[in-house]
Amino acid sequence: MEHKRGNWGSNFGFLMAAVGSAVGLGNLWGFPYKMGSNGGFAFLVVYLLLVLFVGFMVMVGELALGRKSGLGVVGTYKKLSKEVRWLGWLGIASAFLIMSFYTVLGGYVTKYIVVNLGDIFGAGWGSGGMAAGDLFNGLLTNQVESIVYSVIFLALTCIIVMGGISGGIEKFTKYAMPALFVMLLVVIIRSVTLPGAGEGLRFMLVPNLQPLKDDFMAVISSAGGQMFFSLSLGMGAMITYGSYLEKKENIEKNALIVVSSDTLVAVMAAFAILPAAIALGGEDAAMAGPSLLFVTLQDVFAAMGTLGPVFGLIFYILVFIAAITSAISLVEVVTTFYMDKAHAKGQPGNRKKYTILTCLAILVLAVIVAADGLGSNGLWQPLGYCWLDFMDLWSEGIMMPLGALFMCIFIGYEYKVDTLAEEIELNGNRFRTKKVYAVCCKIVVPLAMFLVLFGQLQTFGIIK
Repeated sequence: MEHKRGNWGSNFGFLMAAVGSAVGLGNLWGFPYKMGSNGGFAFLVVYLLLVLFVGFMVMVGELALGRKSGLGVVGTYKKLSKEVRWLGWLGIASAFLIMSFYTVLGGYVTKYIVVNLGDIFGAGWGSGGMAAGDLFNGLLTNQVESIVYSVIFLALTCIIVMGGISGGIEKFTKYAMPALFVMLLVVIIRSVTLPGAGEGLRFMLVPNLQPLKDDFMAVISSAGGQMFFSLSLGMGAMITYGSYLEKKENIEKNALIVVSSDTLVAVMAAFAILPAAIALGGEDAAMAGPSLLFVTLQDVFAAMGTLGPVFGLIFYILVFIAAITSAISLVEVVTTFYMDKAHAKGQPGNRKKYTILTCLAILVLAVIVAADGLGSNGLWQPLGYCWLDFMDLWSEGIMMPLGALFMCIFIGYEYKVDTLAEEIELNGNRFRTKKVYAVCCKIVVPLAMFLVLFGQLQTFGIIK
């Protein structure tokens, strides 16, 4: 007996879900601080070039492969490839590792929503006038609290994914993503009108290519790793979402919209965060890593006076939306694998059961990351890294660019671009970038991925 797999209810619903998957903490936390620590404008130039010639090309490939197979990431490579079937399992592993620390960061964001809400009403569960640095350190060292908020974030993710593709994920994201854009605009307006914000705008917009001369590989690897993490590439999410896409939809156009929207949000996030951070603490404040989101910006909101907690609440809600829309796509990667496996046996599959089991497995790793508290609590440090950085190294640093590298080699040399084009050109749709795509897939993307991988391994000190 064949069981209906389901599809997106509308193309708009797919776009909002795909944009939601792409727009995440990588945009609202990673992009601004990486831009700040890599010379501002120089990083932006490299990032945009990589998005155009690498990110867009990989996005088109992942969506097309997913729709062609009608299966999740494991099923796709098993069905279409003889040589790289293992790539599907790499996607599953990437999703698990990313969710191990994404769950914890989502928990931190949830905590900050509660804190700012408490400050609005003067409640005891607000910050109580505590310095932002002390507030964040208190969260990191309180293992029970960190784990509880991580569980809350993961439970909400689980509930949405249990609702299914159109009934859960699409229904949530088609309202959440427009709300995110509106709230981000509100924060941008407030940020760029702060005293001293002009210095931050100059830092972002005045051309400065010196960092490229000083350490070209560092900028390339940082921008490349950021791009993959931000666009949800190389982790199976876009192949999975593409597998639910109707045959009539224009893959190339949809990929362009998703990539453009994600990049727009990343740049908007930089406008929302860097001017405010630099206005408060100078350029060094823009390079503060995780504390940029949880210390520097909390200080910014505290400095705004009475309305500070209101803007803080708006900001952390939009960060929460970005985080959870990415998290649901990662959980869906694994849930879809089990659903496809059940369908192949002629069984309907129990989505709720598979989703709960997936989230429980993620929770095991997330508890370790939360208990570690970014290295604050004396846990054993693998390779000398805190557990969050260790998971980030293997997922963003190695697995994701490796997955994209071999996917493009597969399309270019085994599956062939002409075969991929047949899927993209269904129902009279044109593949306008076909000639450029072939060159990028065979040469540009593999070369760029090699440079990114090499740079990431250098950054993490694995190779000298």
